[in-house]
Amino acid sequence: MPSNKHRNRGNKINDDTMMPPNKQNTPSQEYEDDEIEEMQDTDFKKFMIRTFRSFQKQILELQKSLLDKIENLSRENEILRKSQNETQKLVEQESVIVKRNQNEMKSSIDQMTNTLESLKNRMGEAEEIISDLEDRAQENIQSNQRKEEEIRNLKNIVGNLQDTIKKTNIRVLGVPEGMEREKGLEGLFSEILAENFPGLEKDRDILVQEAHRTPNKHDQKRSSPRHVVIKLTTVKHKEKILKCAREKRQITLRGSPIRLTADFSSETLQARREWRDIAQVLREKNCQPRILYPAKLSFVNEGEIKTFHSKQKLEDFVATRPALQKILEDVLHSETQKHGHQYERRERKNTYQ
Repeated sequence: MPSNKHRNRGNKINDDTMMPPNKQNTPSQEYEDDEIEEMQDTDFKKFMIRTFRSFQKQILELQKSLLDKIENLSRENEILRKSQNETQKLVEQESVIVKRNQNEMKSSIDQMTNTLESLKNRMGEAEEIISDLEDRAQENIQSNQRKEEEIRNLKNIVGNLQDTIKKTNIRVLGVPEGMEREKGLEGLFSEILAENFPGLEKDRDILVQEAHRTPNKHDQKRSSPRHVVIKLTTVKHKEKILKCAREKRQITLRGSPIRLTADFSSETLQARREWRDIAQVLREKNCQPRILYPAKLSFVNEGEIKTFHSKQKLEDFVATRPALQKILEDVLHSETQKHGHQYERRERKNTYQ
């Protein structure tokens, strides 16, 4: 029996050595207490050795497992530490970048604020300059208007003085150059009176005070002859001669046609020219227009003779006469446009100056 019992224990021990370490039982677990007491010293020693070795093996395996776990934990801890360091570096770098961006943004905002403030100051200065320029421009406009008014007044004064000086003058147009060499200009005028107005030529009261050509210097390039200016002693004789010339209509000198007109200043001549188109329209409507001295328009309207010194007065009167307004509508409109263009050209000229 004991041999069978030992054999069974030996098989049992062999089976324990074939099991995995984590599934093997310790030798003390394989025997009951009474069995251990019955063991001999040799068997007990073997049993203790085997038990010790089993414990030692388990301890080593446990130690190895713990070391593996410690190594894994250390490795994971190192990875975490590196990751933490990298994260910290990234955070520090991002912090530096964010701080730099904040500084740049602050600097940009400061620059923009300074720029806006500078622009605001410049805009204020520009507004002051513009306001000053507008005031100066308005002053210049008013000054130019005053100057233009003064110039017009001076021109009128000069024109009136010239017209007063020329009030007794007759201007003869179409007398060939050099014809006065034989008799002089006064002799030629007497010849004109004798040829066209025999009755006036015998009037001893008609006296020539002065005679000359204008301009004084003859331009060889000019095709038409210079005008002859005859200055008489009285306005009465001048008007008498011009009336006879209007009635005769065709005046000649040695058979060649010439013209007799009153002698006016350039301003008065321009003013008289401005009445021509209107006078022509009125003449076509049998209104009997006349351009009176020095530059007045006279015509018959509704059986009454009307006289106007300026176109503005004429336009005001025409506005109250529908029939007359219809007659002069086109010519007054064209005259207004023409004067508007002249005013624009004059304004542009003043602007450039």
